[in-house]
Amino acid sequence: MQGLLRRVVLTASFMICAVMVMAQTGDIRGFVYDKDNGEPIMFATVYLVGTNYGTTTDLEGFYNISGVEAGEYTVAVTYIGYDSVGAEITIPAGGLVNQSLYTGESQVTLGEIVVSAEAEEARSDVKISQISVTPKEIKAIPAVGGEADIATYLQVLPGVVSTGDQGGQIYIRGGSPVQNKIMIDGMTIYNPFHSIGFFSVFETEAVRQVDVLTGGFNAENGGRISAVVDITSRDGNKKRYGGLVSANPFLGKVLLEGPISKLKDDGGGSSSFILTAKHSYIDRTSPALYDYASDAGNNGLPYSFTDIYGKVSFSGGTGSKFNLFGFNHRDRVEFSEIADLGWDAFGGGANFKLVPGRSKIIVGGQFSYTDYDISIIEGDDAPPRSSGISGFNAGFDFNYYLKNSELKYGFEVNGFSTELEFTNFVGNTINLTENTTELAGFFNFKTNIKDRLIIEPSMRLQYYASLSEFSFEPRLGLKYNATKKLRFKAAGGLYSQNLISTVNERDVVNLFVGFLSAPEQIQNLNEDGVRTESRLQKAVHAVAGVEIDLMKGLSLNIEPYYKGYGQLINLNRNKTEPSDPNFSSEEGKAYGIDFLVQYRRKSLSLWLAYSLGYVDRFDGEQTYPTLFDRRHNANVVASYQFGKAKDWEAGLRWNLGSGFPFTLTQGFYEDVSIDNGIGSNVVGGNGNVGIIFDENRNAGRLPYYHRLDLSLKKSFEFGKHSRLELVGSVTNAYNRENIFYFDRVSYSRVNQLPILPSLGATFFF
Repeated sequence: MQGLLRRVVLTASFMICAVMVMAQTGDIRGFVYDKDNGEPIMFATVYLVGTNYGTTTDLEGFYNISGVEAGEYTVAVTYIGYDSVGAEITIPAGGLVNQSLYTGESQVTLGEIVVSAEAEEARSDVKISQISVTPKEIKAIPAVGGEADIATYLQVLPGVVSTGDQGGQIYIRGGSPVQNKIMIDGMTIYNPFHSIGFFSVFETEAVRQVDVLTGGFNAENGGRISAVVDITSRDGNKKRYGGLVSANPFLGKVLLEGPISKLKDDGGGSSSFILTAKHSYIDRTSPALYDYASDAGNNGLPYSFTDIYGKVSFSGGTGSKFNLFGFNHRDRVEFSEIADLGWDAFGGGANFKLVPGRSKIIVGGQFSYTDYDISIIEGDDAPPRSSGISGFNAGFDFNYYLKNSELKYGFEVNGFSTELEFTNFVGNTINLTENTTELAGFFNFKTNIKDRLIIEPSMRLQYYASLSEFSFEPRLGLKYNATKKLRFKAAGGLYSQNLISTVNERDVVNLFVGFLSAPEQIQNLNEDGVRTESRLQKAVHAVAGVEIDLMKGLSLNIEPYYKGYGQLINLNRNKTEPSDPNFSSEEGKAYGIDFLVQYRRKSLSLWLAYSLGYVDRFDGEQTYPTLFDRRHNANVVASYQFGKAKDWEAGLRWNLGSGFPFTLTQGFYEDVSIDNGIGSNVVGGNGNVGIIFDENRNAGRLPYYHRLDLSLKKSFEFGKHSRLELVGSVTNAYNRENIFYFDRVSYSRVNQLPILPSLGATFFF
C-alpha cells in the first residue's frame, strides 16, 4: 500500500512540475506572406534571433514555435530570393502570440548564405515516398506544344509509369489508376487526365504545390490502397489585377486574378479571385501543322478538351481563411472506326482554416461535390458502354502543436452513387446502380526526439456503411538522422478502398474509365462459390529508404518498397450466365526499388530517376504480370538558365522504359452469330474474325519505349508585372516509333505520336 501511495505521489509531482514548466513558457505562431500579392511563402525559415528556436513554414505559409521561455524576442524570416524581415515580440508565460510576417523579393542575391529550407524539412519530417512539386519545377520539364502540365511531370517521378502518349494513364508503384486518389483543394477528381496523355485537367499557373505520396502515407489519407496526389491551388492576387493569355498549336488558355477586397500594406483581412480556362484545338490544327495527321487514312490527333476552374478566397488578419471553388472538365476523342468517347465532369466545394486568437488548436474543414459521366462506342457492332459517379465529401480536422510534437485528428464523411451499363463478349449485360456511404476518423502524431529520431504513428478507422464493414488501419512512419548528411527512414501500414474501375485490359484503345462501388457478389479465387468474407479491396505497404547529401546541391534517395494486395475486385468479364456473379477477385503484389539523384546549383538542375519494379496478379488459376508491369523505367531531366538576366532556359527530358506485357495470339476462327436461333444462316453466313488467345496471360512483351523531348524558353520583360515568354519545343525529337497498339485482325501496328515540333507564347500582365 505504501509503495502504491509513493508511486501516486511521484506521478502527481511530475505532472505538477510539467504544468509549472509549461506555465513558464509560451508559443508563437503566424503566417509568412509575399507582400506583393498576399500569397503564402512555403518552406521559409522562421527563427527567434539569438536563440536555437526555429522552424519552417508549411504549405499555407504557417509556422509554429512552441515551448519558448517567456521574454522579449525578435522573430525573423529568411527565404531564398526574398528580403529578411523581422518583428519585435513579447511572449508571456503560458501565453500565445500571433505574428504574421510580410516579405518581398530581394534586389540582392543572397546566394550561399541562406540556409536551405528544403534540407531543414528533410531532417524534421519523415517524408518517405513523398515528393513535393512546385509550378517552377513543372515548367522546367520540356512541354508538349510549349504547355507545361502536371501530367508530364508526374511521368518523371520514381515509381510512376505511364502507358503512353495517347490514352495514357498513371500507374504508381504497382497501383492502377482507380487505386490512386487525386485531389485538388481536398476535392476528389475521378479522371484527372485527358485522352491525349500529355495533359491533365489542372492548370499549372493556378497551382501552389503538388504532393505525390507513392506509398506508406499516414492516416490523414484514406479510401485508396496505392497512392495519393494532393494538389493545392493558389489564391488570386490580393494586391492587383493581372493574369495571362497563352496560345500554342495544341491549345489556348487564359487566367484572370485580382483582389475583391485589397490587402493593405500592414496586413489585415482581404479577399481575391482566380479563374482559369483552357481549350484544345489540336484536332483542327494538326492536319495543317503535322504531316502525320494529314496523311490519308490516318486518325491524326482526334482529341479535344475544355477545362475551367475558379476560386474565391477570403482571408482574415490572424490567418483564418475561407475558400469557394468549382470546376468543369470535358473530353472528346474519336478514333475512326475504333472508338468514339466522351466524358464530362463538374463539381465545387469550400474549405476553411480557423486560427483562433488564443487557442492552440487550429481547425480546418472542407466540403465538396463532384459528378463524372463517361460513355464510349467501339466499332459498328459493339454495344455502347456508359458509367457515372457522383457524390460528396465532408471533413473536419484539428491541429494541436506542442514543443517538438504535433497532433492532428479529424473525421470524414463520403457519400457517392455509381451507375454502369456494360455488355460483355457473349452478350451478357451488366447494369448496376449502387449507393455507398463511408465514415472515417483518424489521428496522426509526430514527435521529434532530439533532432535525431522522428516518429509518426497514426491510425485510421474506416467504416463502409453500405457493406457494414469496419477497417482498422494502423500506420507508422520513422526517420533517423544519423548525421546531417545521412538519414534513414521507413513507413508502412494497412489500407482499404471500396471503389473499383471498369477498365478492360483487352480494350484496343484503353480510354473508358468508369467506376463502381459496393459489390454484393464476388466470385471466389478458387471458384468454389460466392465469397462471404470482406468485400473490400485491401493492401499492406512496407517502404524503407535512405537519403544521402553527397555534396552541396547533390542528393541521393533510395527506396525499396512492397505492396501486398490481399484482395482486388474486378468486373467479371467472363460472365457467361445471368446467374454468374458480376465481380471476380484477385490477389496481387508490387515490389521494387526506386533511385533518385538530384542536383540543384545556381542555374543548373539535374534529375536522374531509375525504377526497377514487378507487378503480379493471381486470379485463382495463374499468376500473371499486369499490363503496366514495366520492369525498367528511367528518366533524365535537365534544365539550365543562361543569359545576363537569366532570361533563357533550356530543358531536356529523356525517358526509357522496358516493354509492357501482352497476351499472345494463338490463332483465329470464324465467329458465326446464332442470334436468330435455328433460323441463323450458319453455313452460308459470314462470321466475324474471332481471336484465340494464348492460355498464359500477358506472357509476351512489347518493344522498349524511349523518347527525347527538348525545349528552349526566352523571356522578355516589359515592366514590373508584364512579360512575354516564348517556348519552342520538340517532342520525340529523334522520331522514335513507339508502339501504341497492334491490331491483331488486320495485322497492323499503330505507333505513338511521332516528332512534334511546336512554338508557344504566353503573355503575363
